[in-house]
Amino acid sequence: MEPINSIETADIQPLSPSVPVPPALRDGECYHVFISYSSTDYQWTHCLMEQLEACGLQVCYHDRDFLPGRTVLENMSDCIHESQKVLLVLSPEFVRSRWCLLEANMSLFRDCLERKPIVPVLLEPGVSVPLHLCHLTYLEASDPDFKNKLLKVLCTPNQQLQRSTVLPFHPPSIYNGKALQPLDAVNEDSLSKWDCGQFSDMEVPDQLRLIIEDQEKYRKAVRMINSVSQNKNDDEKYIVREMKKAIGQANIILSEDKVLMGRRSNSKISLVYVSLDRCKHGFSEKFSDQVCAEDLYQKALLYFSSGYACCLAKRHFPFPQPSSTGHLEGGVCFCQYVSQQLSVDQWE
Repeated sequence: MEPINSIETADIQPLSPSVPVPPALRDGECYHVFISYSSTDYQWTHCLMEQLEACGLQVCYHDRDFLPGRTVLENMSDCIHESQKVLLVLSPEFVRSRWCLLEANMSLFRDCLERKPIVPVLLEPGVSVPLHLCHLTYLEASDPDFKNKLLKVLCTPNQQLQRSTVLPFHPPSIYNGKALQPLDAVNEDSLSKWDCGQFSDMEVPDQLRLIIEDQEKYRKAVRMINSVSQNKNDDEKYIVREMKKAIGQANIILSEDKVLMGRRSNSKISLVYVSLDRCKHGFSEKFSDQVCAEDLYQKALLYFSSGYACCLAKRHFPFPQPSSTGHLEGGVCFCQYVSQQLSVDQWE
């Protein structure tokens, strides 16, 4: 597919002569679809809107339908409520701007989005898809039959889409093991190889706001990592070891919200969304003494969670896939990782 800036309106192929009939609008519904897009994708999106409206669909979009005097968030919430479906035009700029706005204020939309089918359109390959959309089936703008496939989805009544993959907020297992946008040190440009980066604790990053509700919990975790820089030592191995341990301490806190950090480098921290509940239960089953089981579980988090998070983020583990079934569907669970590490290493 061509770069997004070179996509012309001519690239949108005409709809076939035989098109589905739009479903009837019910009480409280004013539109068949609300389209959210970045202003940089204006030309492509508006050509699409014209074709959809020519087929009888009522389309809602911010340039025309947002009411003056109301905030962007208020307008978006109202438009989603009044629309049968939500179409997201996914491009790099959309993910950086519009989706961050949606995700950072997801509490405003959660109730209505849980009942609205989401139709993601991938405008170009390689877009970093947000966590809460990664399980959905995408329509690709480069597909020659894209418009007819899109029209078929938009003209299918919502109740007939209940079992489809265009519905949001599937069970958490859908997201388990997914990498999030990493954290970069604010002073990465001036770091020496034996220095630990400083990471901002002013607010929870956009990609974590839906997951971590208690901002103070996140700040506490980041401050644990930042404290390593106070240990003045020009031994690079010492800094790496201390940083991993500090991240392990942070993970004891963040794992309650299904988030783990991993040291990718002294200036970059990997983030993954992963539930360790079943692994923690596995510790309890293996050790009859509950106090001992909890102590060993936290010790495992302290020494091994940073490496585990990095492996999940890179989708690569330094050992073959275990033959036994773990607690992470299609991947290596924390129990299995700890077991493999202890077979070649010891508690530090």
